[in-house]
Amino acid sequence: MGHPPLEFCDCYKDSPDFRETLKCYELELERTSKFLKELIKDGNSVINAIKGEHLLCFHVQVQNASDLLIKPLEKFRKEQISATKEKKKKFEKESEKYYSQLEKHLSISARKKDSQLQEADELVEKERQNFYESSVEYVYQIHQVQDRKKFDVVEPVLAFLHSILTLNNLTVEMTQDFMPYKQELQLSLQNTRNHYESTCEELEDLMKRVKHPSYISKMQNFFPMEGFLFCQEKRALGASWVKYYCKYSKEKKQLIMVPCEQSPTILTLKSCIRRKTESIDKRFCFDVETVERNAPVTFQALADGDRKLWMEAMDGKEPVSLLCFYLVKITQEGVYRTVGSNIQVQRLLNAFFDSTSSTDVNLHSSDWEVKTITSALKFYLRSLSEPIMTYDLHRDLICAAKSDNPDVRLSEIHSLTYKLPGKNRQMLELLINHLGKVCSHSDENLMTPSNMAVVFGPTLMRAKEETVAAMLDIKFQNIVVEILIEDYEKVQLRQTNSAKKTIFCFQVCRSLPIQFNVIYVAQYYNTVVSTTCVRKNNSHNY
Repeated sequence: MGHPPLEFCDCYKDSPDFRETLKCYELELERTSKFLKELIKDGNSVINAIKGEHLLCFHVQVQNASDLLIKPLEKFRKEQISATKEKKKKFEKESEKYYSQLEKHLSISARKKDSQLQEADELVEKERQNFYESSVEYVYQIHQVQDRKKFDVVEPVLAFLHSILTLNNLTVEMTQDFMPYKQELQLSLQNTRNHYESTCEELEDLMKRVKHPSYISKMQNFFPMEGFLFCQEKRALGASWVKYYCKYSKEKKQLIMVPCEQSPTILTLKSCIRRKTESIDKRFCFDVETVERNAPVTFQALADGDRKLWMEAMDGKEPVSLLCFYLVKITQEGVYRTVGSNIQVQRLLNAFFDSTSSTDVNLHSSDWEVKTITSALKFYLRSLSEPIMTYDLHRDLICAAKSDNPDVRLSEIHSLTYKLPGKNRQMLELLINHLGKVCSHSDENLMTPSNMAVVFGPTLMRAKEETVAAMLDIKFQNIVVEILIEDYEKVQLRQTNSAKKTIFCFQVCRSLPIQFNVIYVAQYYNTVVSTTCVRKNNSHNY
């Protein structure tokens, strides 16, 4: 039974299947080497036996038989099998160097200087190229041995047998019986040699082309997506990164993860998003949401280009890019109430949602006024397909706000916030926390909880249908938001230390109907400055 085909293109992926196929050919090579040793030994035994008969008249034929069998086989062992073993040693050496360097490379912190990262990238790319070339050359040499042994080993044996059978007239009858088989075999050997010689140059040319970097990039466009990934797995003593060989089927949306010496794991893909550098200390990472696991699975690719290929295969999305909206001096009078220029607000939003730009909008400059930034945030929140405080809870919240008992109002509103979807609730908590900080300086900015509620009531809450009753309930929307701001420390699920500088991050998310995700809050001290952060999303809804 033949071995699986050994292709040059398999060298690039270096898959477990490729390594197993290599082992098959290596075992075959060992068997061939052992067979040749035994064949040479048996040939010498036959020659020595003939010499031992003291048949001087046959010494010339015996010496000729030795030249026909022993020398060609020894030459084949030296030039082909020994050369293949040398290529194997080089392949194993380069393989060890590359994967050792790769593990060091992948453990480098993403927070290193760009110059250091670039130097590390160049080093690992050099090792990868050396490994790839040694792999291609090794496969080429294996093909050489496999092809040449079909005639370089059989032809000497055939010639030797013919020489032995023609030593004297007693073997004439045997020779006549042998001749048809010999002629058929000679024809087959000649065809095999002709085929080898006609394809040898093409094979060598293909090897040279395959080693060229341009051919590698060309191959990537035709391969099904597969390769090594490191998966972050949580253990009792902390997280660790486990190496898997992964294959992705785009039709089935299945990711097959093959660990070392274990059964493969099959995951059904829901979504794929690139991890931002600042969110993880590792480089080249992306998150995959699957049907089988509750939490996203974080993978680390071998390089940035490798990650792009995986994300392209999985229809991956870029993460929302963090943009900082600086609200200088939350003590500024009328902050959030003062309206910015419509033209400037639209210009900011257009820049913010520009799908062709992969960089964050620079808001450090004085180009963007505080009122433009606050107006853009309010406009975006109002433009969501569903408000943060969802349609389903709108009626209940209005009813709670109409209660005459302040404690009941607070209790019911607090209870209803827990019925919001998890990410909506997190966003609301952090937004209200931010507004609470702003209102704590109402003696300077004149933005009391009541005033702030007038601004954000219609932004965070609205009825599904615009009716007269809904118009009359607007004041109760404001009451809900006012209560949340006044008692934000009681209502929010996460308590935060008091700070004079708050960063409020609002990010858009594709996974929610209203297209937003969690807001993260970082606390800083010293200067009384508040920063509102908004994130890009190419699939926004105005």
